[in-house]
Amino acid sequence: MNLSAEEQEQYSRHLRLDEVGKAGQLKLKQAKVLVIGAGGLSCPVLQYLTAAGVGTIGIVDDDSIEHSNLQRQILYTNKDIGKYKAEAAVERLQMLNPYIQYYAYKTRLTKDNALELFPDYDIIVDGTDNFPTRYLINDAAVLLGKPVVFGSIHKFEGQVSVFNFKNGPTYRCLYPTPPKINEVPNCSEIGVLGVLPGIIGSLQANEVLKIILGLGNILSGQLLTFDALSLKQTLFFVEKNISSNITTLEDDYQAFCGIPNDIKEISYQEYEEHPTSFNLLDVRTQTERDANFIDSIHIPLDELSERCHEIPDNRKLLVCCQSGIRSKLAIRILKEKRFDLALVNLQGGLKSRSL
Repeated sequence: MNLSAEEQEQYSRHLRLDEVGKAGQLKLKQAKVLVIGAGGLSCPVLQYLTAAGVGTIGIVDDDSIEHSNLQRQILYTNKDIGKYKAEAAVERLQMLNPYIQYYAYKTRLTKDNALELFPDYDIIVDGTDNFPTRYLINDAAVLLGKPVVFGSIHKFEGQVSVFNFKNGPTYRCLYPTPPKINEVPNCSEIGVLGVLPGIIGSLQANEVLKIILGLGNILSGQLLTFDALSLKQTLFFVEKNISSNITTLEDDYQAFCGIPNDIKEISYQEYEEHPTSFNLLDVRTQTERDANFIDSIHIPLDELSERCHEIPDNRKLLVCCQSGIRSKLAIRILKEKRFDLALVNLQGGLKSRSL
């Protein structure tokens, strides 16, 4: 393997670094990185790994681009709305660097495909925003001996770490058990400062390059937290939990994270075919509802226990939120309240109606 004249010109600033040079650039060219998710965190990760010359990049994401993504997902434009993120990302990245092999996997990461995808890559980047997928990534990476470069964001704060690096601490060492559902809402529910995923994603890309090049101190056994409002950064040490012994994947990661999996669901298209068969309950926040209105009963999830008596009982109840997760929790709450109506979840949430 060698570098073409065009590649040498493109990577000339790397080649001038004594710590990188041609040998380091060839390491980058030989490296294979799988990025899970193509959203806010992954956009800067993908751009900087592409610019740096990482030779093979895989992208796993089954989602499509929405108008609301453009505030922080800087790979995409208005012309990309409706396209698969993985495909649109590859199209844009190829314009930045045509010397890289890209693979777009237009699928959700599941326990059925994780152990098939991961072996082809050296490093896994976690750019996801939900706990079931984070635990799945961790467990599959541990089983296959792959390091995971982790990032997360919440309003104005972010976290970065490297898990399972040379048998170091894993995600389960930091979070042995998942939080209760809706305890830590994702950015689609609570919002996020648009620049924050750019900062955290860039730090993730930095860790990937350090691992490939063998430079600096890797964030293994450490969790970096960043506050965008104060610019305060704090390092917390994460100890290896020797009692955490992962030998197989969980049967159901949503159930493991407390998300009910025994709930009847229908698609938005099915609802449109029989709208008069249901009363529609929206459990999103008022801000979400204002941004994406649908004619329905509106009771925010955190008020549902006290206000469920307001729901009419003349029809079956279809419960919706933005992505279809909080609505499952709402159904569980209603069941605990011994709600007598037939309860149905809107699969994929209200964002599915734009697909």
